[in-house]
Amino acid sequence: MADTAQQALNALSDTRFTTYWLDSLDPVADEATLEHDTSCDLLVVGGGFCGLWAAIQAREQDPGRDVMLIEAKSVANGASGRPAAIMSTSVMHGIDNTERIFPNDVAELEQLGRENMDGFQQTVERYDIDCDLEWGGEMKVSIGDEGLARVEEDYQLYLKYGHEAVKLDKAGMQAEIKSPLFHGGAWSKKRSGTVHPGKLVRGLKQAALKLGVRLYENTPQLSNHKTGEGIIVETPGAKITARKVLLATNAWAAGHHHISRRVAAIRDRIVVTEPLTEAQMQEVGWQHRQGIYDTRTQLNYMRLTADNRILFGGRLDYFYGNDTDPALDKTPQPFIRLVQSFYRTFPQLADEIKFSHAWSGPIGLTTRMAVHYQKYHDGDMVFAGGYSGFGVTASRFGARIGLAILDQLDIPETRMQFARTMPNYIPPEPFRWIGAKITMYALDTLDEKGGWRKLWIAIVQKMGFPITL
Repeated sequence: MADTAQQALNALSDTRFTTYWLDSLDPVADEATLEHDTSCDLLVVGGGFCGLWAAIQAREQDPGRDVMLIEAKSVANGASGRPAAIMSTSVMHGIDNTERIFPNDVAELEQLGRENMDGFQQTVERYDIDCDLEWGGEMKVSIGDEGLARVEEDYQLYLKYGHEAVKLDKAGMQAEIKSPLFHGGAWSKKRSGTVHPGKLVRGLKQAALKLGVRLYENTPQLSNHKTGEGIIVETPGAKITARKVLLATNAWAAGHHHISRRVAAIRDRIVVTEPLTEAQMQEVGWQHRQGIYDTRTQLNYMRLTADNRILFGGRLDYFYGNDTDPALDKTPQPFIRLVQSFYRTFPQLADEIKFSHAWSGPIGLTTRMAVHYQKYHDGDMVFAGGYSGFGVTASRFGARIGLAILDQLDIPETRMQFARTMPNYIPPEPFRWIGAKITMYALDTLDEKGGWRKLWIAIVQKMGFPITL
């Protein structure tokens, strides 16, 4: 272990501790900061995927609606600039999670997920967004024989709810991706794949501007209150009077005492390799370029970029007080275990690959692990968030339903349980930090050491946190 730790440190010696997705793009100038009082029909707070999807859909639904969007820093500064960006048809963090939380609505939610993905693709095509879209599908892979039962479960769920899927045995899995750890897989082949989230979010920003959305960056919300004129949102340089407000801040809102009772800002870590050579690609295979999740307790996920880097992620952590910008995650130390997992997954690359980028991003974790809605100011302000993964595409769905709830539309979706209920409460600090640290340690070491860790994880999941999904 010590040798591989040093090997991992060496591989991280020239790493940039920032998101590859934005670092790989030419810098662009921010939109102006709001410096004058104004009013609007709809104010969207948050310039990530959920906020941009909301602004675009609001204008598409009603071109006469005056829509504003404010972002505290730069568009995609938060989680939207940092995900793995493996696209899934699921709008509730996977079919297994959907069955866990909404067992009576799974078929309908899966159909809505397929429709959402079609709408996603149509939007990308309509606005000519160049975002390295690849439809290679998504795949759950078994780590050893121990994970084959979970792969079988995923495969049966795909078939049950109308997905085109194939099950791979060990030989078939090795023909797809050459990792000694992968003993089988369930591959959903349609309406899923990978995307460059930095390019996508910039394309959505331009689409919003073309549609007439008034978009201001470096304009944080400081406070809000309701008057007879509407909801007054204070920013450093101006006051906004809005008829309706959608809060699309996901994990960044976890610092607000109301929202944080149900949302925790969990850190998820990612490393990205330098581009693989043609010979290295042959060593790995991966010709169909699927997005992959594995069955480890502390799961890893992985995908290829357009220039054949391997993105490899999945090490969770939590920092006291929902810290969304920890200094520790700008150093090599927190990424050593992740690189070691990479070596075990692709030992053929261990002696010859370095990592160009490493970063972490905040997940808005809830006991539901999927979008939920919180109403404020008599329902004229709605928080839409809690994406705990799969948010690149699920945020489009979440934004659409958030707008419907805000506008009090009586549509089938707003009558469903997911739109009318909220996830359970999460303990406050310091209990949140203590519990998170014990849980993260248990996840890190459960597969190797077992013991009390299995009981602890079982208790945590019994409390409503499905952390091994």
